Amino acid sequence: MPLVPFLVGIVVLLLVVLSTPLLLVVRYRAGVMRRRARVGTAIVNLVSLLISAALFIWIAALTNFWVKNAFIFSLLGFLAGFLLALAGLFVTRWERIPPHLYYTPNRWLVLLLSLAVGARLVYGLWRVWHAWHLAGPDSSWLASAGVPGSMAVGAIVLGYYVIYSAGICWRLRSTR
Repeated sequence: MPLVPFLVGIVVLLLVVLSTPLLLVVRYRAGVMRRRARVGTAIVNLVSLLISAALFIWIAALTNFWVKNAFIFSLLGFLAGFLLALAGLFVTRWERIPPHLYYTPNRWLVLLLSLAVGARLVYGLWRVWHAWHLAGPDSSWLASAGVPGSMAVGAIVLGYYVIYSAGICWRLRSTR
């Protein structure tokens, strides 16, 4: 009987891995849709993203005890995400159709973020596989698995959406 839960776990893991490309395509298509900017939604998004960013930085600081450079890579990722979001806000198409404001994110930036996440997932899986097999008895396969790079890509995406949401809030406020 212990074999059944193991097989179920393997099947679930396989389904998640195989559905990842589809999920990235769906995320891209949702990311480039024209949307109506709503004050309540923008504020909830911004607050929840700020909470997520604070938790991410705190976890990156804790991870830094075990994995060298995890915190600094996360901070650099946030900085890159902030700069990318400022560029994204500049190239976003804004439409004022009284009394509403609509926006369409730039397709190339959404594609860039989606591809960065997908590439990091594939590279991370490859790196973990090799680190797991090549790590010696006195080294940690987790430390050599590229955790700082994965955290940096996550911070880029999170930093991008924090500033992008703040920009939507600012744009809504300035158009009233």
